[in-house]
Amino acid sequence: MRYDSPRHSTGLPRLFLLIALLAPAFVAQGAPDMVVVGYGGDGQKAQDEAFFKPFAAEDGKPIIQSEYNGEMARIRVMADTGHVDWDLVQIEGPDLVRGCESGLFERLDWQRIGGRDRLVDDAAQECGSAALVWGVALAYDADRLQSPPTSWADFWDLEKFPGKRGLRKRAVYNLEFAVLADGVPVGEVYKVLASPGGVDRAFAKLDRIKSQIQWWEAGAQPAQWLAAGDVVMTSSYSGRVAAAHRAGRNLDLVLPGSLYGMDYWAIIKGSRHAQRAERLIAFANRKEPQLAYIQRIPYGPTNRDAAAALDAEQARWIPATPQALAASLPMDVEFWVDHGEELEERFNAWAVR
Repeated sequence: MRYDSPRHSTGLPRLFLLIALLAPAFVAQGAPDMVVVGYGGDGQKAQDEAFFKPFAAEDGKPIIQSEYNGEMARIRVMADTGHVDWDLVQIEGPDLVRGCESGLFERLDWQRIGGRDRLVDDAAQECGSAALVWGVALAYDADRLQSPPTSWADFWDLEKFPGKRGLRKRAVYNLEFAVLADGVPVGEVYKVLASPGGVDRAFAKLDRIKSQIQWWEAGAQPAQWLAAGDVVMTSSYSGRVAAAHRAGRNLDLVLPGSLYGMDYWAIIKGSRHAQRAERLIAFANRKEPQLAYIQRIPYGPTNRDAAAALDAEQARWIPATPQALAASLPMDVEFWVDHGEELEERFNAWAVR
């Protein structure tokens, strides 16, 4: 989770801060064309081929691309000063919620974009439209386990499946998986975590396997650890496991009980290309471009028809199919916006004990 930086005092120090934050965007200043900003890497390359290039050809104007690491402070400066050099940005769910409440993003006209009904649940927000669905699932090496795990309860079963487990070194994801392993139904996970004693229950469950946990901090580590035999099973981003499988490793996922969330497209308040940005969102929400995206990187489509059209091999890796969504847990963004900081602090203290 990322958290907004506090506002700074007025005067020369604030002026210098504004200059420093805006400097990387000067290349786009005054650009006559729309600037789209993402997280770079293979994900943005796939977006470029599936969305940006075809849209630019259809719309008749080029698109300028840039990359960032999700710095909300830079977006805040643009919205606050009116010097908006970016137009459309990819952003995480909690940051979208906070930014929308703070007036950093434009409200979307969903009638003009094409409507909410064609998208999966939670994809259509007041200030954002989901760019992709990511999933975190239980992953294992199918060559090593004759009897594969089927649930988070199996992940916690050290007698049936002895050996090291991989988990992300964060509270987020792990608290959800812990209460699922403790028998809480998918639909009641956040109700339990928000209730008195719910978080204590999750940490008590984590205590039971703490000695066997190997903590991962980079998305590439889980698949690497499985391939090397360092862990018996691990939580992992679904796309990473799919990529390793395509590369020849017999890794597999347990999608029921997986956690899924979304990154969003958001238009910065004051964008000079807001209407064109909405047209790009509408284009990216179509079935055909989303299927083209899936061919390049295995992250979930947000269009219901695209999700339903995936073949069996594609669907086994995607958290956004109707079958997977029915048995998976959507991340409660509001829960983590409200409680994330305190829970991460508690987790960090617990992890080092």
